[in-house]
Formats: sequence, C-alpha cells, structure tokens
Amino acid sequence: MNSAKLVSNKNLIPFILITSLFALWGFANAVTDPMVQAFKKVLELDNSQAAWVQMAFYGGYFSMALPAAILVRKYTYKIGVVIGLILYAVGALLFYPAAMMEEFWFFCLGLYILTFGLAFLETTANPYIMGMGSRDTAIRRLNLAQAFNPVGLLLGLLVAKYFVLSNLQSDDINGFSQLDLAQKALIRTSDLMIIRDPYVVLGLIIILLLVFILLVKMPEVKSEGELPGFAETMSRIWRKKKYSLGVVAQMFYVGAQIMCWTYIYQYAEAIAVPSEQAADYQFIAFILFFIGRSLGTYLLKFIRADKLLFVFALAAAICTGITISVQGMTGLYSLVGVTFFMSIMFPTIYSIALVDLNAEDTKIGAAFLVMAIVGGALMPKFQGMIIDIGGPGLDESRILGFSEVNFSFILPLICFILIMLYSREVSRPVASEA
Repeated sequence: MNSAKLVSNKNLIPFILITSLFALWGFANAVTDPMVQAFKKVLELDNSQAAWVQMAFYGGYFSMALPAAILVRKYTYKIGVVIGLILYAVGALLFYPAAMMEEFWFFCLGLYILTFGLAFLETTANPYIMGMGSRDTAIRRLNLAQAFNPVGLLLGLLVAKYFVLSNLQSDDINGFSQLDLAQKALIRTSDLMIIRDPYVVLGLIIILLLVFILLVKMPEVKSEGELPGFAETMSRIWRKKKYSLGVVAQMFYVGAQIMCWTYIYQYAEAIAVPSEQAADYQFIAFILFFIGRSLGTYLLKFIRADKLLFVFALAAAICTGITISVQGMTGLYSLVGVTFFMSIMFPTIYSIALVDLNAEDTKIGAAFLVMAIVGGALMPKFQGMIIDIGGPGLDESRILGFSEVNFSFILPLICFILIMLYSREVSRPVASEA
C-alpha cells in the first residue's frame, strides 16, 4: 500500500487551479459528441460526413500538441495555460459567425482552433499535476485530477441535452428531408443558432477564467542550466518501451472512447430510441465514468497500475462484445457499461508512459501522448464508414450476421484488446533503458 502524501500543502492551491482545467476539456468533449448527430440532422449529412466534427475536434490536438510542448519547455507552464485559454475562447466564439454563414466547414474550423487550446492545456496540465509531488504517487495524483474531467463531461452533456438536442426542430419533424427548401432553410437557421449558443457562452466564460489566471501568481518549474537538444530528447524517450508503446495504446484508447460516446446515438436510434433519450443514457455513462475514475484512484493504493489497467480493459472488451452480439436494450446497457471500465485508462496509460522520464523529457513526452488523441479523429470516421456501408441508414445490410451499427463496434473491441496487450507488456520486468 502506498501511503505517501498526494499533494503537499505548498502545492495545494496550484493543484486546485490546474485541476479545474480538467473539467474544461471534459465539457468541450461532452458538448461536442452529440453535435455529430445534431449536424447530421440539421445539415442532412450521412454518418461519414458528420464524423468530420470529430476529425476537426481531435485533429486539433494532433496539430498543436508538439508546438505546445516546445513552447512550454522553453518558457513556463503558466504561458502554456494562458495561450491554451486564448485559443479555446477564440475557437468557441467562431461559432457565432459560423452560424450566421450556415457553413459546416466554418463550424469545423471553430472546433479545430478550439482544440488547439485544449492541446496546450492538456500538454501543460497533465505533466504539471504529475510533477506536484512524489513520483510514487504520480499515477494516483493524475487519476485524482482527472476525476474532475467527468464533472465537465456531465455539465457538457446536460447543456447538449437540455439546450441543444431537446430544442432542435429538425430532430422533432418526421420527414424533415422531404420539406420544401424554404421550410428547411428556416428550420436550419433556427437550429444552427441553437447549436451556436453553448459555444459562445463557453467562450465568454473562458475569457473570464483567463483574466483570473493572469491575475494569480502561479509557481512555475523551470529548467536549471542548458536544456538538452530536442533530437537527443526524442531519441532517448522513444527508446523506452513503456513510453513508445504507451503512445500507441493511448491513441487506441481515445479512439475507443470517442467511438463509444459518439455512436451511442446511432446505436440507440437503430433500436428506436430518440436522440434526446439517448442523451440520458450517455449521462448515466458519464456518471459511471466519474464513479469508475474515483474508485480506480482508490484502488491504485493497493493494486499496481498495469494490473488494474488489464482488468478494466478486459471488462471493457467483454461489454463491447455484448454490445456487438446482442440487439436491443441489453446491447445499449452494455455500451453504457463500457464507460465505467474506460474511466481509468487515459490517466493510467499516460502516467505509466511518463513515470520513468525525467522532468524535461516529460514535457516533450507529454506532447506525443496528447497527439495520440488523434485516435479520436480517425477511428470514429472509420466507424462511420462501416455504418454507411449499406447507405445512410443504420440497418440496411448485415455484416457477418450483425447489423451495420452493431458490427461497427468491432473497432473499439480491437482497441481494448490492444490496451490489454500493452498492460501485459509493461508489467514484465525489463532491463534498464538508456
């Protein structure tokens, strides 16, 4: 049992402030996932086209994580946070002109820039939290901070459900695509304004938080002496198996998470559950996510991180297998249950990958773990393509005896199996790595 103190008294206020950022990107994740379904209905897109929402959202992480790490490495964590909040606010506020222009690509651009900001925040906050105490408690400390991420998820989903999905006229009207152009234009304009509003309000809130951060004096850890060369650092960290395989595992984890959260709406629609009601099931999933992460943080006092990761990944794979093979509400309940077992995966993989790196290597190493979030951009696109094999519907052809939407969850199943393999690999004793 590890009884070392998680956070010292002198680091308590910085810990609380940085931990509050975790809820911010949780909110952005949760309010964006239902937008795939919303844009699909409002703009009459197929599943593959609507998946560009996730491509834009998670592609921003991939594009900006490494520049963020290089800047934070050269300057300070506070500068990284400030730049992240500025980009976050700009991306959110771009939804205002996007709604006026009624262009899908403009909304995607706003999400892309918004996630530039999230890349800065995640690249900064995660290693900063790990460094606020003993290495022995780093994994527990990051899991504790990440436990506030589901708080943002729950708030984001509530906003999506009660202020967006429940108010979309295009989702309430049967045969929306058969309306004449003038009727559809009026409804489209109204619905895009509804989609716009949460992001604009969020942008204004971020600006207020930015002002607060600028006024508060934050302790900062800066390097002593000359920084090692970038190429030298890259060579050193990629030689470490825990790290290099951890980046791959993280990419598959994020892909699985976003697929399970995004396509819960399509899975529900296939069994005649409306989007607004599907949001209730996602809300329950996020509560389970919060419970799972809190429980996981406690269990890490007694169970090694790699072993707990293996158990949770195995359970997630079993739930996903039921989701694929069982049609109806049982499959939907199992899909909701997957989220409980996903809860510890991101911070645990992240911490296992970084725990053996020194402070400066961690800043660069963190960037590639954040870039691995690109899995959330690519894999939902592939899943959407599977669902669209027979056409824009959800059960127009059978694949190995399963409906398109059921079979599409083979992708997250593969991801969980690969995470199991990673946990087994890092549990093996290895020779000291340079």
